[in-house]
Amino acid sequence: MIIAFNHKRMIVLYSEQAKAGDQMVEIEIPGRGPFRLENLVLDMNGTIALDGNLNREVTGKIKELASSLRIYIITAGTHGKLDRIEKALGTAIHKIKPPREAEQKQQFVEKLGADKTLSIGNGSNDTLMLKTAAIGIAVVGTEGAATEAVFAADVVTNNIADAFDLLLKPKRLIATLRK
Repeated sequence: MIIAFNHKRMIVLYSEQAKAGDQMVEIEIPGRGPFRLENLVLDMNGTIALDGNLNREVTGKIKELASSLRIYIITAGTHGKLDRIEKALGTAIHKIKPPREAEQKQQFVEKLGADKTLSIGNGSNDTLMLKTAAIGIAVVGTEGAATEAVFAADVVTNNIADAFDLLLKPKRLIATLRK
């Protein structure tokens, strides 16, 4: 069960049995307004995977987040291994193809509804999706992060576990983004 908070009180309880339309994280960030997030778009390589291998903490946290958000993974598939990762996570992977990878990721977020989508990435081709989403988080992990992605994001974290914890413990996100 996921509990979302605003700056004053608990808002909503989300159960694992939530229907697709009921999945949502509501969060009130002072000076930025309320957010009703339904979708989480994740870049794969450098964000949730390193050299095509999932970070150990990723699987459990994605499954936990899936009780309150619809999870999407979008990648250029640099390291391959997509079938194995898709099976491990139980989440479809959306593969993009060159050229104009950044624009394809942005269009994916727009199609879902940018105002109800949070995105997490680290690469140059994540810049537009980070900028377009209601909230964008850049991850500076072992692979590093493109300068453009860092500047496009609302929040920058040291690793994917910290990024996920901003959603699982939303008071952290509120504390970081409040104006």
